[in-house]
Amino acid sequence: MNRRTVLAIAVGAALMLAGCTGTGGTSKGADAKAPVDPSKVSGTITVLTQRTDLVQDGTMKKYAAEFNKTYPKVKVEFQALTNYETEVKIRMNTENYGDVLMIPAVIKKNDYPKFFASLGTEAERSKKYRFTDFTTVDGKVYGQSPIGVTPGFVYNKKVWRDAGITEWPTTPAEFIADLKAIKTKTDAVPYYTNFAAQWPLTSWTYVNGSVHCDTQATTKLAEGDPWANGSDLRVGDKLLYDVVHDGLAEKDPTTTNWEESKPRLAKGEIATEWLGTWAIIQYQDAAKQAGTDPDDIGFMPFPAQVDGKFCAVVSPDYNQAVNVHSKHKEAARAWVDWFTDKSGYDKDNLALSPLKNSSLPTVLKPYEDAGVKLIELDDSAGARVKLLDDESEVGIYKPDYRQDLVDLARGAKKGDLDGFLDDLGKKWTDAQQTVGS
Repeated sequence: MNRRTVLAIAVGAALMLAGCTGTGGTSKGADAKAPVDPSKVSGTITVLTQRTDLVQDGTMKKYAAEFNKTYPKVKVEFQALTNYETEVKIRMNTENYGDVLMIPAVIKKNDYPKFFASLGTEAERSKKYRFTDFTTVDGKVYGQSPIGVTPGFVYNKKVWRDAGITEWPTTPAEFIADLKAIKTKTDAVPYYTNFAAQWPLTSWTYVNGSVHCDTQATTKLAEGDPWANGSDLRVGDKLLYDVVHDGLAEKDPTTTNWEESKPRLAKGEIATEWLGTWAIIQYQDAAKQAGTDPDDIGFMPFPAQVDGKFCAVVSPDYNQAVNVHSKHKEAARAWVDWFTDKSGYDKDNLALSPLKNSSLPTVLKPYEDAGVKLIELDDSAGARVKLLDDESEVGIYKPDYRQDLVDLARGAKKGDLDGFLDDLGKKWTDAQQTVGS
């Protein structure tokens, strides 16, 4: 999976300030009903995708060929967009934004009915699928992610073993101690920030919920101070600060290189990076290309436990939706359903299936063995959180404030950590007063 996947959702939220008007009001509330007879579904549909890599290497065409075995009268055409969020935002000021598309972060949740056709009620779809509340407006679901992802540390197991570490750290203090052992006993960079690429820093927001195993973590962002003492975001941001402040990251964050970090971690030159399950297959491929063992690529949860158990948040990747203006809604809906249920996209990407009755992917077998609890956050307050983020200009889904945090930690910016985080909290709570309930 390339970088423009689950993390692009966070980066794309930066575009919210620009707004998106669209022309969707005339078809508000339209449904894209599930096909009854595949042999009668016809039409040519355009599918917009951020997966430029899969279009270029022919993988998406192979999916379409399999789809046509069930829906022979539907022609699927793909348009891969390099800068997905920006390009789709422009298109959505017209009615011409494909028949199927990934819902861009710029669209406010309450506006989904203006742009997308309903896939059915949440009461019904939630029986079969995960993540339905992330796209639910007034009881109807407007998008479905084909995979689920969870944040965590991608790490080189051999490097960690060479440093004498055989167990996952259970607290931030243990994590720092382990990185110090890696620095002392190996030649690897203990932690790599991917500062220059910017977007990887946004993944630290997805610590939220894991620290206290709290399914209401998003609601707490909407109602309180995200950086209050002991809060999930403060714990996560402090850990990032301490890693950099203690000299456990690369010497010059401004020179980091995302693409180069993959073979470097695979070869043991880098020990650890905070990313997500979507990255595992990329690092394993990098190991194969580098002639090292793909099994050395490990994945560990955030170093915090509740009642002796780790906890990890599972979230949707980009959600596929049907354009409310599509002339072939039935065919578009057929593609969304088939791609979610039958394509094998989840297995091909070593990701969690959105189907509730599915088993965990093999890459999460260590999680299963360790009894890591996987939770989904209640997203009913998600729209308000994005509004507060916009109003406060904090940018929890943007890279800027964590770049400032890294600069603060390495001495390139004046100030102290507590003052920095307290200032973020004040901006956020002031915005709560402005926005109201």
